[in-house]
Amino acid sequence: MTTPDPDGLLAEQLLRLTRRVHRIQKRHLEQHDLGITPAQSRLLRTLAHYPSPPRMADLAERLEVVPRAVTTLVDGLEASGRVRRVADPANRRVTRIELTDEGHTALRELRAARRSAAEEMLAPLTEKERQVLGVLLDTLIDGDARQPC
Repeated sequence: MTTPDPDGLLAEQLLRLTRRVHRIQKRHLEQHDLGITPAQSRLLRTLAHYPSPPRMADLAERLEVVPRAVTTLVDGLEASGRVRRVADPANRRVTRIELTDEGHTALRELRAARRSAAEEMLAPLTEKERQVLGVLLDTLIDGDARQPC
């Protein structure tokens, strides 16, 4: 008789949860009618963390994608007026990406969509369960500090 694989079950549950989170967030983005894909949303959120406009190569590295993928995302966001390409004042051959006013507005709307998606996901949990989940998620996100990444 084989014994159940609890780690395999947990791995499957994590994958199913991840897919559900993506589906719910995508639906909430669509309901807010932002016209932004999840990948564009991620780029906007990443861009907002920089103290000054980054290069596309910086964004690609932070997002862990190839530079061509960033170019495509920036093209779409630039066409919608949410970002703009600007020349680097120190080296005009370098292009940097900055948020526009429309980009800042889109970020606020994205945060609202993400909050409503999170509320939907967490609705079945009690306050105590949410606190426990928060501690567990922090542990998983931070990983085991004793182990190298």
